[in-house]
Amino acid sequence: MTYCVAMRLSDGLVFASDSRTNAGVDHIATFRKLHVFQQEGERVLVIQSAGNLATTQSIISLLSARIQAGHSPNLMQVDTLYDAATLLGDTIREVIHRDSQSQQNGSTTNFGCNLLLGGQIGSESPRLFHIYPEGNFIEATSDTPYFQIGESKYGKPIIDRVLTMNTSLEQAMCCALISIDSTLRSNLSVGLPLDVMIYRTGSFDSSEQHRITENDPYFAAIRKAWSEGLVNIFRQLPPFPAQRQA
Repeated sequence: MTYCVAMRLSDGLVFASDSRTNAGVDHIATFRKLHVFQQEGERVLVIQSAGNLATTQSIISLLSARIQAGHSPNLMQVDTLYDAATLLGDTIREVIHRDSQSQQNGSTTNFGCNLLLGGQIGSESPRLFHIYPEGNFIEATSDTPYFQIGESKYGKPIIDRVLTMNTSLEQAMCCALISIDSTLRSNLSVGLPLDVMIYRTGSFDSSEQHRITENDPYFAAIRKAWSEGLVNIFRQLPPFPAQRQA
């Protein structure tokens, strides 16, 4: 399993992904789930993936190969983020159709995946899309400025309580990391290291990327402060009354 979250805010975009793809007593695998496609000064596209690892790796490989080969259309040629989302949807369908055709009779393999696509092309404002296994997609709005894929339920409450379109990018990243920490504590199928990125509107700069490990001092500090803060607030709540009127 996995957990990825992406946020579209007034000042730009925030992305955070874990890197665990398989969890068990004797088998834990780590693969990057945050991928960046960039054309200097003109576009930055960020893709996050969850689902069948073979499918998502094939999609990213195809997208990269078609850029290198000048295949049309590709992510460096599309005019808008909407067109990029359409291209990703088509690629998902292509890969799933190809792989499912060779599926053995009686096999129950799920080739599906979900992708998050965010970024900016030219003068267009930054945009964020969630692309489904069927290839269709939805776009983030001011009412719903974030998307999650993978094991999302544990990390959703903090985002719903804190995040607005006007949240700063730095505060939003803190929120995303607390969201992931809540998921780490509740589900072993999500794990470190984390890949995170902040994109600032109009910068066309993808350099604010970081890999967060168990020893990262900032992540250690905020997860400790959050845990202790929750305990302290809980202890200040009034206890349930021993006797209540019917």
